[in-house]
Amino acid sequence: MSVIELKVPVIGESVTEVTLSAWLKEDGAYIEQDESICEFESDKATIEAPAEKAGKLIWVAEEGADLEIGAVYAKIDTSVSGGGSTPKEVKTETVVETKTENPEEGSGSYAEGHPSPAAAKLMEENSLSVSDIKGTGKDGRITKEDVLKAIEAKKTAPKKEVKAPAKTEEKAAGTAKASLFSRASRVEKMSRMRRTIATRLVSAKNETAMLTTFNEVDMSAIFKLRKTYQEDFVNKYGVKLGFMSLFAKACAKVLMEMPGVNAQISENEKEIIYHDYVDISIAISTPSGLVVPPVHNVESLNFAEVELAIKALAVKARAGSLTLQEMTGGTFTITNGGVFGSMMSTPIINPPQSAILGMHAILERPMAINGQVEIRPMMYLALSYDHRVIDGSSSVSFLVKVKELLEDPTRLLLDI
Repeated sequence: MSVIELKVPVIGESVTEVTLSAWLKEDGAYIEQDESICEFESDKATIEAPAEKAGKLIWVAEEGADLEIGAVYAKIDTSVSGGGSTPKEVKTETVVETKTENPEEGSGSYAEGHPSPAAAKLMEENSLSVSDIKGTGKDGRITKEDVLKAIEAKKTAPKKEVKAPAKTEEKAAGTAKASLFSRASRVEKMSRMRRTIATRLVSAKNETAMLTTFNEVDMSAIFKLRKTYQEDFVNKYGVKLGFMSLFAKACAKVLMEMPGVNAQISENEKEIIYHDYVDISIAISTPSGLVVPPVHNVESLNFAEVELAIKALAVKARAGSLTLQEMTGGTFTITNGGVFGSMMSTPIINPPQSAILGMHAILERPMAINGQVEIRPMMYLALSYDHRVIDGSSSVSFLVKVKELLEDPTRLLLDI
């Protein structure tokens, strides 16, 4: 008997622990070399682990187990060949193959009906179950493309009006009434990403001298700019001119002028690292939690390039397909609570960065303009910063400069 051990691979420089989120092959199944056998979830990405050799799979760790990098999670008995053993998975496939009358009933594979991480997230977002989708991936696995097709089919399918019987309606009403005073509760394990987010937020609060300064910006000029040029912008670049690219470019310009706000403290806390570039992390809400992938070199991109980069990152983030490289970096963060209706907040710094800008809802308010009261679309801005790196005067000056560029975007376009 020749048995090899499979160890958790190195996923990223800062990743020390992962969660075995799902087995793709059953315990005892025969597997081919390089065949995906399980999925590992880290705080940054989900990856599939391939088999190093062909043979019989022996589980060592259970689904949901937290494992350190280098820990043994499975073994492979390489003395077992495809024809010399009949593990559970092969047996199932043999039985199914004898059912020639209806070959579409299923492959019998463990992967059949099992969604990939990206597919699972899309299914959760769109309230789809495994029974709603036919997997076309390897061994009948549900892929992201399968889910997208199901979503499209769901949108175009005619709605059927079915009137429930009177007894069913009465039963449903009784259940609803009973649930008004429900005392039920449930316990669910926190995902790897949620646990990491929690740890980082507590660390940011406890280990930085965080303060927040506020200002407000009149969005009238930006509204006018977008209304005037939106159609031409879309026709040329294929993407809308949004608020985020304008805010990102305004921040990038001021950050290049004020490198202290774009800096960070070194790990030994004895040096300050300054950057001659601006990588802006964009906070994106996903079913698994908040992620902040950066758009690199914003100072060198035009508005369309920023918009396209943000759109691509958002699509990948919500599908759970961001790579480690796409999650790495960032010298400054922008978060927009306004999309959820937030009027004002104090965003938490994204370590090791030293500052984060919070955007909020745009509300029409009466403002005094040249001695007259006018109704203007106003937004509150919040800049949270690490006082160890950024002085109070610098934080206020940064926010004022950003405000001036947004209220007169011509200056931003002319780089003056």
